[in-house]
Amino acid sequence: METVTVETSDGVKLRTRLFKPAADPARNVAIVLVHPYTVLGGFQGLLRGIAAGLAEKGYPAVTFDMRGAGKSSGRPSLTGFAEIQDLIAVCNWVSRTLSPDGIVLVGSSAGAPIAGSAVDKIDQVVGYVSLGYPFGLIASILFGRHHEAILRSTKPKLFVMGTKDGFTSVKQLQNKLKSAAGRVETHLMEGVGHFQMEGPDYDAQMVDLISTFVQSLQVK
Repeated sequence: METVTVETSDGVKLRTRLFKPAADPARNVAIVLVHPYTVLGGFQGLLRGIAAGLAEKGYPAVTFDMRGAGKSSGRPSLTGFAEIQDLIAVCNWVSRTLSPDGIVLVGSSAGAPIAGSAVDKIDQVVGYVSLGYPFGLIASILFGRHHEAILRSTKPKLFVMGTKDGFTSVKQLQNKLKSAAGRVETHLMEGVGHFQMEGPDYDAQMVDLISTFVQSLQVK
């Protein structure tokens, strides 16, 4: 694992970690993971297990602390819009440093709307995975303005959610995705809650779901 500092267009310094592939890459695709809500204590360490698992499968995986999280500078925003710039900066660094054929964004919890808003702002992104996207009514007060970007994007997307997610019901997820463009897949984790799915007990399953999705993508 390598730790670097990536600077955003507005001068924020982001602590970033690159998990290097244990073997020859299965495909020349980099995976950038976006952590849960900074305001509630989210930071990149929560995604370490998934990133390490993806590296073991041959994918370079990148995590980073968004502004105001961990050892990154700056202050977090309530709605996650400033953090889109963080993700763009990290993806630009990944493109320059690793020269992948494509980047897949993986957003966990509140990281999912942030990643979803960045998908079409970054040309190198070829796919998107959401782990527990907060589509529910209460969460939409904060993140509702992010919804349109990912639903409108024609890039392939996978939505993973527990059926006991306290922020979004299965019906709310299904209703939202009716209007989604392009290839859309869902994977429901039976009986699993929102924060439960974020825990290390489910890291291996998340790694398998993400790697299977990446393998299915058409990358030039």
